[in-house]
Amino acid sequence: MATRTSARRSQQERTRTTTGALVAAARDLFNSDGFSATSLDAICTKAGMTRGAFYHHFSNKEHIFREVYAADQKELAVIVRRAFQAEQDPWDGMAAGCRALLEASLEPAVRQITLIEAPGALDWSTMRGIQAGCKDQMRRGLSIAIEAGCIPDRPLDPLTSLLYGGIGEIALDLADSTDQRTVLEGSLAELDLVLAGVAGRDTPGCAHKDRVES
Repeated sequence: MATRTSARRSQQERTRTTTGALVAAARDLFNSDGFSATSLDAICTKAGMTRGAFYHHFSNKEHIFREVYAADQKELAVIVRRAFQAEQDPWDGMAAGCRALLEASLEPAVRQITLIEAPGALDWSTMRGIQAGCKDQMRRGLSIAIEAGCIPDRPLDPLTSLLYGGIGEIALDLADSTDQRTVLEGSLAELDLVLAGVAGRDTPGCAHKDRVES
């Protein structure tokens, strides 16, 4: 039993090593050369793998791009979660998470993969499915803010779609801009006003603070 368990673990480790090398190589090439110009041979060569090894784990170039994109979305979710958890007040955490996501979208590789290459490499339904985890994360943050009294109780689904969609559009604007920092600062200022409006305040912050301080 122990031998079989050890063998399975070793096989799993080899699989993770192989797929990790291929995904890392693909991400580098998609970032530098773009999805269309990147060949499977280039990915295999960069990863030090054979085509046979590639096809053992991935069906085609779209498949490995999907894995690259999903990995980037998971990393962005971690960035947002850490920003949220760093704030004691959940509504401040929501604002911090939104800002962190937009700041992260300025990173060249993230911008190239998630905002420029993905729409051409993946169909809309696939992208939406991969993004579902990040959207659900925002929904959970809003739910926590409601429970804490930061914003009035309201239907979560339309509010989540409104805020998540708006953040996505801002990120696309940043990707197209030649002056990203100016666009980011202006967008963050408007975001603060939108979040303040959602909380029923004239200025950003948690709505329940007024009740505590009054």
